[in-house]
Amino acid sequence: MAARDWALLIFVGSIWGCSFLFNAVLLRELGPIWIAAGRVSIAAVASWVIFVALRKPVPRDPMLYLKLGILGIFSYALPFTLFPLGQAHIASGLTAIINALTPILTVVVAHFWPGGEKAKMNKALGVVAGFAGAALLASPALTGGHAGDQLIGIGFCLLATLCYAVTLNVARSFRAVDPTTLATIAITGAAVVSVPVAFLMEGVPHATRVETWAAWLALGLFSTALTFQIMYRLLPRIGATNFASNTFISPVVAIILGVTLLGETILPVHIAGMLLVFVGLLCIDGRVLRLWSRPAV
Repeated sequence: MAARDWALLIFVGSIWGCSFLFNAVLLRELGPIWIAAGRVSIAAVASWVIFVALRKPVPRDPMLYLKLGILGIFSYALPFTLFPLGQAHIASGLTAIINALTPILTVVVAHFWPGGEKAKMNKALGVVAGFAGAALLASPALTGGHAGDQLIGIGFCLLATLCYAVTLNVARSFRAVDPTTLATIAITGAAVVSVPVAFLMEGVPHATRVETWAAWLALGLFSTALTFQIMYRLLPRIGATNFASNTFISPVVAIILGVTLLGETILPVHIAGMLLVFVGLLCIDGRVLRLWSRPAV
């Protein structure tokens, strides 16, 4: 990859790593549904600004709005709610490590998806390593005094990554749609649904701290609108495999921020679990295995 693409990839991974810090700040005043609703609403406004600035044509097919709106609910609104729900029970760094399982779960879903890509040996090994890492991540919760509470948090985060895995396979059917149009309509659909649900379930939000509003804006503008615009432009240039490398960056950034700014504790077993997840990602990527099996000259 070109140096510019590497720089953008590291930037995206770092910003997504910061999103777990933003969630932790927001949870001090807001419920998880309002965190997600505010995030997608801010991102939707920013996306429409970009859409208009780029002079993209407005789609005329009403079914496209419906389909992309539903995609947005499961791609953005639901996982963006599940992660704060999980983060209310576990550390932000651990949440980010679980999020790194997304490519591994995507392989599993794709294998059973109609017309999806069947998993080869390297991907099967990656899935095994990834789930072994997930088991290590969950192991402290099985022995601690708040085992049930922590397992609930891990379950919410795993469900969020499953949402990502499913919608990544669904999104393949929208290849003909312009990326900016796709992201803008999908995020708008997520906002249209999540805001009324937030009012119904959590009432009127009460955000009084400056840091709450700053985190909300950063989460919507940078961790959602900006990063997804970059993502849809990077993918055609570097491919999905290279882009998945950002999953090595996000957990590291989240752990550093969680430990230094939030006073969180990451156990050695969590680091071991993260390393196993990374081994799984490397197996799925396949390039390391190809280098290993290349005959010496």
